[in-house]
Amino acid sequence: MTQSNSTGLTRRALLRAFTATAVAAAPTYSMAAGFLRGGGDIRRIRMYSGRTGERIDMVYWIDGDYIKDAVKEINYFMRDWRVDQVKSMDLRTVDIMAAAHNLMDVNEPYMLLSGYRSPQTNAMLRSRSRGVARNSLHMQGQAADLRLASRSVSQMANAAIACRAGGVGKYYRSNFVHMDCGEVRSWGG
Repeated sequence: MTQSNSTGLTRRALLRAFTATAVAAAPTYSMAAGFLRGGGDIRRIRMYSGRTGERIDMVYWIDGDYIKDAVKEINYFMRDWRVDQVKSMDLRTVDIMAAAHNLMDVNEPYMLLSGYRSPQTNAMLRSRSRGVARNSLHMQGQAADLRLASRSVSQMANAAIACRAGGVGKYYRSNFVHMDCGEVRSWGG
């Protein structure tokens, strides 16, 4: 169902136009301490999964409102692919990811290594690595592990840390950065 405004444009046409602009904005929520003043009124996320082969590139927030269908697609994309379970991701994490991506000024999509993790998947990963937390924020849909070929772990982490909006972990050996919307903190290297 599309709605027309007085100029005859549909919401879908407006979304396509906004997506084509490739403008990404930073989050502006109360705990972010205004780190994105003047960031704009569009938020965009670009990712791909090496595990599933899926890609996502979409505007998910326009002028103060999350786009319901876009959020639904993000939740599906960030699902636990091992058990095919979907959980609503905490959009604060997606906002941090989008803001950090914007700060790095790259066109390359993130490679998503891990978004939501079911308790079963978290337990399996924990049995293989001591770097996996027992009560990981991944199980709450509040964390993502990401990689960019064109940016180092340090560059990615510094961009996420600059957001001052959640946790940032640097994993140099595995070449990824953890971003979450939990307590502001950082760890690794």
